[in-house]
Amino acid sequence: MNRTMFRAALIAATTLASGAMLMPAPVAAQVGQASLRGRITSTADNPVQQVSAVEAATGYRRTVVAGADGSYNFASIRAGTYTLEIQLKNGTRNSDAFTLQVGQNAGLDLDLSAPAAPAPNTTGQPATEETVVGSTTSNSDEIVVTGSRIRSLSGGTVGTTITQRLIDQLPQNSRNFLAFADLAPGVRFVEENSGGAARIQGGAQDSRTVNVFIDGVSQKDYVLKNGITGQDSSPGNPFPQLAIGEYQVLSSNYKAEFDQVSSVAIVALTKSGTNEFHGEGFYDYTNQALRDKRPTEIFPTPIAKVKTKDQQFGGALGGPIIKDVMHFFASYEGKRRAFPVDILPGNGITVASLPSQYQNLFGTVSSTFKEDLYFGKIDIVPTDGDLIEFTGKYRKESNTGVNSGIAAVETASPTKVDELRAMGRWQHTADNWINDFRVSYEDVSWAPTPALFANSSLFQSTIRNNGGVTRFDLFRIGGGSNYQDKGQKGWTVQDDFTWTGIDRHTIKAGVKTKWVKLNSLEQNLLNPLYTYDVNLFSQTGFNDTVPYRVQFGAPGVSGNSVVKSDNFQFGIYLQDDWDVSDRLTLNLGLRWDYEKTPSYLDFVTPAENLAAVSTANYPNLGSADYNINDYITDGSQRKAFKGAFQPRIGFTYRLDEQGRFTVFGGVGRSYDRNQFDFLQQELSQGAFRTREFNFIGNNSQNPCDPGLTCIAYNPVYLTQAGRDILAAQTVGGGRELRFINNDLKVPYSDQLSLGVRHRVRAVEVEVGYTHIESKDGFVYLLGNRRADGSFFFNDPANPTDTPSSPFGSPPPGYGAIIIGDNGLETKSDAAYVKLTKSYSAASPWSIDATYTYTDAVENRQFGETFSLDFPSINDYPTLRSSGVPRHRFVTAASVDLPIGVSMSGKFQIESPRYQKAIQDTANPFGRTVVGTEVYSLGDRWGRRQLDLAFTKYIPIGFVNDQARIRLRVDIINAMNDRNYTEYNNDPNDNVVDAASPTVYRQRTGYSIGGNPPRTVKLSAGFSF
Repeated sequence: MNRTMFRAALIAATTLASGAMLMPAPVAAQVGQASLRGRITSTADNPVQQVSAVEAATGYRRTVVAGADGSYNFASIRAGTYTLEIQLKNGTRNSDAFTLQVGQNAGLDLDLSAPAAPAPNTTGQPATEETVVGSTTSNSDEIVVTGSRIRSLSGGTVGTTITQRLIDQLPQNSRNFLAFADLAPGVRFVEENSGGAARIQGGAQDSRTVNVFIDGVSQKDYVLKNGITGQDSSPGNPFPQLAIGEYQVLSSNYKAEFDQVSSVAIVALTKSGTNEFHGEGFYDYTNQALRDKRPTEIFPTPIAKVKTKDQQFGGALGGPIIKDVMHFFASYEGKRRAFPVDILPGNGITVASLPSQYQNLFGTVSSTFKEDLYFGKIDIVPTDGDLIEFTGKYRKESNTGVNSGIAAVETASPTKVDELRAMGRWQHTADNWINDFRVSYEDVSWAPTPALFANSSLFQSTIRNNGGVTRFDLFRIGGGSNYQDKGQKGWTVQDDFTWTGIDRHTIKAGVKTKWVKLNSLEQNLLNPLYTYDVNLFSQTGFNDTVPYRVQFGAPGVSGNSVVKSDNFQFGIYLQDDWDVSDRLTLNLGLRWDYEKTPSYLDFVTPAENLAAVSTANYPNLGSADYNINDYITDGSQRKAFKGAFQPRIGFTYRLDEQGRFTVFGGVGRSYDRNQFDFLQQELSQGAFRTREFNFIGNNSQNPCDPGLTCIAYNPVYLTQAGRDILAAQTVGGGRELRFINNDLKVPYSDQLSLGVRHRVRAVEVEVGYTHIESKDGFVYLLGNRRADGSFFFNDPANPTDTPSSPFGSPPPGYGAIIIGDNGLETKSDAAYVKLTKSYSAASPWSIDATYTYTDAVENRQFGETFSLDFPSINDYPTLRSSGVPRHRFVTAASVDLPIGVSMSGKFQIESPRYQKAIQDTANPFGRTVVGTEVYSLGDRWGRRQLDLAFTKYIPIGFVNDQARIRLRVDIINAMNDRNYTEYNNDPNDNVVDAASPTVYRQRTGYSIGGNPPRTVKLSAGFSF
C-alpha cells in the first residue's frame, strides 16, 4: 500500500473521528478490557431505568443509565462471568450468567416481553444464537430472556482468543503461556533450540515487531530483539502461567490503542481473587528415561542418553480480604532444567577426521537452566464506580549458556535475567464516561558473562567445489566472547478516557507518557579471538599453532563501554466505534507516537572517525555512491521522528438479522520503533573497540599486503602484553567505524484484512485474507569502497575473478566502515481458514483449527540486519521469505472421555523451510542471491509435531466442594518426528567428498533444534 493511499486513509480517518463528536457510539474496551452493549425491550408502561453488570465471583458491579429506547453500554469492564441486573420502573429482572472474554467487544439484546423460554444456560460459556437466558414469569426479581445471542463486534481484527480451558488442558513442553498463540492466523510460536528458547513471529516480520500487553501494560523490549523483555535467547517464561486468566492474539489490524507493534499484539488478563478462597499447586517432571533418543545419540554412532531433567512446579492462592470489596491473588512458578545440546564440527565434518586431542570436545552434552517467577495482585472496589488494582511481578533466572553448535562447552557465557514490574491502576465509572489511569514501573536486566576468561581459538577449513573454494568455521575453543549487560528501567503513566454520551458511539481518547532509561554494556571480544587456517584436508597437517588473525576488544579514549539513554516516549490516540445501524459497525481510529533517544540524537561523531573517513585520509569515498556526510553529526543534525501518524479503520457487517453471517475487514498503519541495540553501537564501538590484525602469509585464501593492520606474526601477540603493543602502534588498530543516518525513520507496517465469519450453533468458521507490508526496517551496510569509489571491481586480466565485498579496502589502519540506515522490507499475502468450537458442559469437546497459506517476500535474509554483500539495500533482490512456511496447519482439540478422563491434543505441520545464499560467478561477472526449499523430511513437510495429554480429576471431598487432585500425562512429539534444522546452503556444492559429505539442500547434521524426541511428562496437582 503506497503512501498516497495512506494519506487518503489518514484524512478519512481524521475526518470521521472528528465527525464522531457530532454523530451517534458503540462500545469499545481499553487494551485487555471487555465491553458489552445492547438494547432491552420492555413494555411501554414499565420502561428500563438502569442496568448493572455483576461479576459472579467477586460481586464487582458496574451500573449504567439506560437510554430511552432501552439501550445500555458497558464500555470497559474486565473479562469474567456476569449477570445483568435490570432496574425497571416497576421491579427488577436478572439475566442468566454469560461470559465476556479478554478484549471481547460483544452485543447482547434482552426482550422482557418475550414468551417463556427453555431452561437457563448455566454453563458459564458465551451464549449462542440457540441459547436463551432464563424465563419471564412475573414482574419480580426473575430471570429474563435474551432476544438474540451474544454477537461479536470485533471489527477488522484477525486473531483468536486463548481461553483458560485451552491453557489448562492443552499439552505443552514448557509452561510458556504464549505457546498457543500460533492458533491465530499468521502467527508462529518457534522454539529455536533444544533449551527451549522461544519467540513469537507474525507473518514475514521478525520477533522484535511483536508486543505483549498484560493487564493493559506493554511488556515491550526496547533494547533486545525478541519483542518481550527477558526473552532474548532465554528458555524462561515471561509470566507465571498460573496467573494468566486468558489472552487474545491479534495478528492484523488492531485498534488505535495498541502501540509499538507492527506484527502480533497479544493481550493477556491476569487472574484475580474472588469472594471464596481458591488455590492450586502442580509439579511436572520428565527425564532421560521418559524420552526417546535424540538423533545425535543414534547417529553416526549410538551413545547412551545424555542426562535430561525437567522439573516445573508452583502454586497459586486467591481469596477475599473484605468480601465484595477487596481481594488478593498470588502465584509462584519455578523451573529447573537439564537438557541436551549438540556440539559438533561445522559443515557436517565427522569428529573422527579431527586430531585426537580435540575429539573429546564434541558430542551431546547437558546444559542447565533455573527460573523463579512471582506474581501478586490486590484489587479494591471501594464504590460501585471505582476499581483499584495493584500488581507486581518478579522474574529471576540463570543458565549455563551452553548451546548447540560448533563452540565447545568452555566457550559458554552463562546468562542472568532479572525483571521487576509493578503497576497501580484506578478505573472510575460515571453515567456516560469511564476513566482508566495506570502508573507502572519496570526494571529489566539481561546479562551474559563468559564462564572462562582466556584466549579463544576459531579453527577454519575449506571446501573445494567446481574449482571454487569456500571457507567454513570448523570449531571453537577457549574463553567466551559474549560479555553484555543490557536492560531498561523507568516509569510509565497512561490514561484512557471513554465517553458513551452520544447515542450509538463509543469515543475513546488515550495518552501514554514514558520515561525509561535504556542501558547497554557490550564488550565484544573481551577474550581475544585467534583464527587459524587449519588446512584440514591438505598434506601439511592440522595447523593449530600459528593464527592468521587476531581480534580483541580494548577500551577506547573514554574507556567507558556503558551506553545509557534517558528516553522519552509519548503516544496519543482517538478511537470511535460507531454503530451505524443494527448491522453495520465502524471502528475509526487515529494514533500518533513519538520517541526521543538522546544517545542517538545528541551524538557527536568523534574526531578520530572524522579523520578516518576524510578525503585526505580515505579518498575512496569521494566517488562513492553514498554521501558519508549524511552519517556525520556535530550533535545538531538529528531530529526525533515526528511522522508516526497511524490511521486505523475497521468494519463489521452482519448479513442476516441473527448475525450468523458477518463480513469484516480493516486497513491501518502501525509504527514500531528502532531497537536500541542497533543505535547504541555507534557509541559502544568507540568506547570499547574491537581491534583486528592479520598476519602476513598465514592465510591460504586471502593473503594480505603489508600495512598498518597486516603485519608479521610474533608469538608475543598471543599474550596481553603483545596485544597492548598492537593496540598502541596504529591509529585505527583495525577497528570498525560505525555511522548511522542522521535522518533515521521508524519501522512500520501497513495492514489490510477482509473476511467472513459464519456461526452454526456453537461452531464458528472464519475465512479471510490479509495483506501486510513492512518498511523502513533497520539495516547495517558496508561503507567501504575501492580506490575508484566502486563496490565491486571486475579485473579483465583475471578471468576467474568473482565479485567480492571491499573488506580489503578500508580506511588506512581501520577494519571497515559500517553504516546504519532504513531499508528492510517484507510483504506477505495470506489466506486462511479458521474453525472454532468452544467447550461446554452440554457439549464437552472443543476444537480450534487454523490453516494458513502465506506468500511472503523479503529483501534480506529473514532475521538478519547486517547486509554486507551489496553496496545498497536496494541492490538486494526481493525473494521468497526464508522465515515463513508457505503452508501451515495448526489444530488443538479436547474432549471429555466416558471414563472420566479429559483428552487433549495439539498438532502442527508446515511446509519445508526456504533458504537463501549468495552465488558469485566469473562469467558473467556478477553476484546473485539464490534460494530454494531444503529437502527436509522427504520433501513433504518441514516441521510436524503431535502432542497429546490425558488428565484425570479426582474429587477429594474436603476443604470445599471443588477440591480435587489432578493427575496428567503429556506425550510431547507423540509420532517422534525428527524436524532437522541443519542444511547445506552452498549452491556450488554438488560433489560429495571428505570435505563436504553433503550437497546443496541436503541435511548436514542431526540436530533437531527446539523439537524434542518423543517425551513423556508426568504431572500431579491439586486445587480447591
